Order: sequence, then structure tokens, then C-alpha cells
Amino acid sequence: MTRVAAVLVRRRMAQAAPPGVDPDRFLEAVAEDTYEMVAGLDLVTPVLITSVPELEEIVWPGTEVITIDEDEPLKGVLQRLKADQAAVIGADAPDLPPLLVGKLFRELGRAEITVCPAANGGAVALACALPAPSWAEPDLDDANVVATLRAQAPGPRRVATTPGWHRLRTPEDAELLDPGLEGWENTRALIRPW
Repeated sequence: MTRVAAVLVRRRMAQAAPPGVDPDRFLEAVAEDTYEMVAGLDLVTPVLITSVPELEEIVWPGTEVITIDEDEPLKGVLQRLKADQAAVIGADAPDLPPLLVGKLFRELGRAEITVCPAANGGAVALACALPAPSWAEPDLDDANVVATLRAQAPGPRRVATTPGWHRLRTPEDAELLDPGLEGWENTRALIRPW
């Protein structure tokens, strides 16, 4: 079975830059940290999906980079991935524990789509078998994504959830980052004077 973990970068993620931090540098730092976490996973091929030009410089050689329009629906993004299973992770979660990505794939044994909910609505990540279920119109930014997907599903138990996490969607969200967690070095260096 082939699995991809795709980091989804959209230009609007730069709006979460804390005061005094260049939005473009912030976007690149969080995207690189999220990608580095994904690239370190075992038995998963990393992919970068981005609406931001020239972001391919943050990935390892040989990594597939898929360019999308800023507002391309996630369903269209999923159609571009080549694997048996895929997880799509928002790039604005630089300190996401790798274990949560693993749990997304594990839950696919009992559901067609699994969601890692975001602390303030929406989703940090979701996973599904490919091709994605025809009934699903997933959106990481839908505040009620789990309820929406369950309403779209043709039957119960088609959508599972894992423990949630947080995304950096506003400048204040940088306070959610845990300095005790490993990783997220680029973001840490940019926003913290430690």
C-alpha cells in the first residue's frame, strides 16, 4: 500500500504572521517545519501542494511539488495525488506531532475519511483512500468540517476523528506553539527570541 502525506500551503496562511514578522518569511518557515515533520515519517511519501510560487526550495530533492490555485477545492487537490491513501496537512501546523498523522492513516481501517480537528474549528489534517469518496466535499477551513462531512456521508461511521491540534490562523495563535515540543525550528527561530 502506498501512502502520501501532502503539506498544503496557501498564500492566505501568511496572514497569521505575528507583529513584526515578515509574512512571507513566516509562511515559508511554518511550511518548511510542517514539511520537515511529514518528510521524517516512515512509510509515507511527502508531497508539497502549494499556491505560493518558488516554495519548492524548502523540500528535499525528489519531492513532488504540485502547484494549485489559491482557492482550489480540496477535492481537486486530492485527485492530483498518486497513492492508495493520502493525508493532507495544513502547513500552518508547524508543531503538529507526527503521531497524529499516523493516527489519521490508522483510522482509515474503520472509516472512509479521518479528520484531525483544529482547536478553533476546521481541521488540521484529513486522510482518505484514493480516489477520495465521491460523496465527500472536504474543506480544512470549514469551521464544522466533521459535521459537514458526516452530513454528506451516505451512512454512519464513514467519518472518523483523531485527537485534535491547533493551526496558526491569526497572529495571536503563535502563543499556542509549545516550546517543549521538538521540531518547528524555523518558526521558533523567526518568532521567539530564545
